Amino acid sequence: MKQSISYYITLFVIKLKGIKKEFSKDPIDFKKIRKADIHSPKGSFFRKKKTYSFKIATSLITEIKSTQTSNNLLIFIHGGAFISGPAQHHWDTAKEILKQTNHTIWICDYPKAPENKISVISQNIDLIYDTALEKYQSKQITLLGDSVGGTLVTALTQRLIHKNIELPSKIILVSPVMDATMSNPEIDKIDPIDPMLSKTGVLSAKKMCAENNELKNTMLSPLYGSFEKFPVTILFLAENDITYPDQQLAVQKLSKTQTTIKVIEGEKMPHIWPFLPVMKEAKTALHKIIHILNN
Repeated sequence: MKQSISYYITLFVIKLKGIKKEFSKDPIDFKKIRKADIHSPKGSFFRKKKTYSFKIATSLITEIKSTQTSNNLLIFIHGGAFISGPAQHHWDTAKEILKQTNHTIWICDYPKAPENKISVISQNIDLIYDTALEKYQSKQITLLGDSVGGTLVTALTQRLIHKNIELPSKIILVSPVMDATMSNPEIDKIDPIDPMLSKTGVLSAKKMCAENNELKNTMLSPLYGSFEKFPVTILFLAENDITYPDQQLAVQKLSKTQTTIKVIEGEKMPHIWPFLPVMKEAKTALHKIIHILNN
């Protein structure tokens, strides 16, 4: 399939910003990457919405409500390699979802590595979901996570099943990082064509988050956990993304269960492509996410 002109413009901007360069460092410069973090929504759109923030453990939750009364909650767990975020594209994504659905959104700004390790981050995510269950029925909740947000959503789901806690109606995973070890040999084949990420920097970030360098811990690497009894699972995967090979392995595991899954693959797309601004293919993918939420 031929890519749009906006696709090439987006790749050019990604290159101009030096994202790949930043994710090629070991150790990764988390302080520099964090300079792009935006911890609260900006602009008139959000001011017109019912928006307020509250704390759950050490996570800052920004709740944004649609103008219509809603019984549906979208828990949005952002990506950022465990070391940064949320970024502007997360707020932009939330804005589009709010425009076209009647969901209430919780954007979860959880504690980051290296100051916090994966057990602390996971405890925060668990408490966020527990709090949501106090206010909503599980069937009213959808989990959305991109990149390591997808890691956290997947790992949370595994823990909920293990503890026999009510599951959300569905989970939506956008370029989820399934294996923190980055040991899949197929990754080395994609690394040269991935316009955003490099194995070196991603692995460095994962080590900052790991405890005792245990990268196979299922909180960091849900690929090593069970995928039995998952709720409806929708995956948006990008071909030109070093996390793609491990996502394919996760899909294989899911396919062997009774889980209802839907996989949307982005031909020649980069990491988290549905959330990238300007690009025509991104808008099409985000519209699919919105359609899923509305149905």
